[in-house]
Amino acid sequence: MSYQTVYQGGSAEIVEKKSRFIAKVFSIKTEEEALKVLEDVKKQYWDARHHCWAYVLEENQPQERFSDDGEPSGTAGRPILEVIRGQGLRGVMIVVIRYFGGTLLGTGGLVRAYTQAAKEGILASTVICKESGFLLTIATDYTGLGKIQYLLGQRGIPVADSRYTDEVELDVLVSEEEEGRLKKEIAEATNARARTRRAGSCFFAEIGGERKVLDEK
Repeated sequence: MSYQTVYQGGSAEIVEKKSRFIAKVFSIKTEEEALKVLEDVKKQYWDARHHCWAYVLEENQPQERFSDDGEPSGTAGRPILEVIRGQGLRGVMIVVIRYFGGTLLGTGGLVRAYTQAAKEGILASTVICKESGFLLTIATDYTGLGKIQYLLGQRGIPVADSRYTDEVELDVLVSEEEEGRLKKEIAEATNARARTRRAGSCFFAEIGGERKVLDEK
């Protein structure tokens, strides 16, 4: 299982007919976290006219909620939600704060402004692909090390950690789809001399050329 999410939330602002729309993007896991985020944003932007928001949680059957916070129905919360859906994101909340500029935008103008602000907020964020997988430990003698390193390089799988004693142990993060194929290729390349074992189940993502554990299962 894999899905897109936000690793580091960003912030962006657009101005439409003197109204300011400030989008704040957050990584969340639970409804409680979402409520806390909203509370904090309202405290920070206490003098704003509206704090409109939407979120999608990470569950297999994602839970969604949104609010127009006083804007005409369907002009704010749902457009923000549609941006999250359109990007295929989960575990994400976007709050768009509006400072009213004195000019009414109409329903179409509001939809466009909230949509654009949410999109700009995501562009200012770090989006990652969150993978379900395993920390795999590969144990090999020194003659098999080069072959295993070559295989990992071909697969684009970086080594997370290594230990050199009378043999070599390499730790790698692999997705559920990669695990079986990689184990088979390692066995073939080393004539079954190398050993593999799961050292843990986790969610991970590739960030800056490295695979990093995000959550343990």
